[in-house]
Amino acid sequence: MTVDALTDVTGLRVGHATRTGEGWLTGTTVVLAPEGGAVAAVDVRGGGPGTKETDALDPRNVVQKAEAVVLTGGSAYGLDAASGVMAWLEEQGRGVRVGPDPAHVVPVVPAACVFDLGRGGDFRARPDASLGRAAVEAAAASEIGAPVPEGCVGAGTGAAVGAMKGGVGTASVVLDSGITVAALVVANAAGSVLDPETGVLYGELFQGRVNYPDAQVHEAARTRLAESAARNAPPPLNTTLAVVATDADLTKAQAQKLAGTAHDGIARAVRPVHLLHDGDTVFALATGARPLDAAQPLALNEILAAGADVVTRAIVRAVRAAESVKGRGEGEGGGWPSYTELYGGS
Repeated sequence: MTVDALTDVTGLRVGHATRTGEGWLTGTTVVLAPEGGAVAAVDVRGGGPGTKETDALDPRNVVQKAEAVVLTGGSAYGLDAASGVMAWLEEQGRGVRVGPDPAHVVPVVPAACVFDLGRGGDFRARPDASLGRAAVEAAAASEIGAPVPEGCVGAGTGAAVGAMKGGVGTASVVLDSGITVAALVVANAAGSVLDPETGVLYGELFQGRVNYPDAQVHEAARTRLAESAARNAPPPLNTTLAVVATDADLTKAQAQKLAGTAHDGIARAVRPVHLLHDGDTVFALATGARPLDAAQPLALNEILAAGADVVTRAIVRAVRAAESVKGRGEGEGGGWPSYTELYGGS
């Protein structure tokens, strides 16, 4: 049985650590690979990325597998969360062996951050190593194949998409070959996920027939969004992050291609995308549980296409699962309405 989540790729686990209140509105999400790691790659398209260990994932370099991927709030400060994940993995003896003692390991933990500084009211309230440890411990404690909480959790806690609340979303698909492809995203874009003329989510236009919101509902929503944009001016620095994964046996170069084509999924759901004020980054993980059929030359293409599709669907789910956030602290400024508050079940 599948749960339409990243955890449908057997062996992957997801953990969130969330902090809200008293100036906090941020968090960290960890994707934990099976012991021994997963083939890992990355593709960075945004003009303002904040990342760690992404060069190690270049197919030309020696590292082949990652033990975990960290997605975090806090902008570049929040990358410290990866240190807590590394410390936990070292305690488990997981990582690249670098010495005669089995305990002599260096865990490979690539990370990327979204900008959410000050959205809870305190600019200095951001993830650190302890929050990263909490997230990886939550992942390790979860059951294989467990559903993944969505919306304002983990790295999506303080996320915003344009003038509207963003968050975490996930989705998966099982191909006719039996191969699973899945994605988890943190939707936190400078661009919009919403067609300004109709109120339809861009990403849903790629999923077949859509229900258009009532014109009066849409007009009221446009007014609310204009007010939100004015309160939060100038437009914040943002980033959309994704982990796209498969149980197919991919090389590192093939995984990098998967990360690259998965960006198409972001471009379908967010407009404009890959801006100078975005840090859009997609990681790819391949667990290698299912061989890629060499007799089927289009087998890899099916995985690449599915990767983009599940990223689009995960962004839609992130936006629909998000909840409204009111003003920061005791002030009247800030705050983002959710799509559900604006449009109900449309």
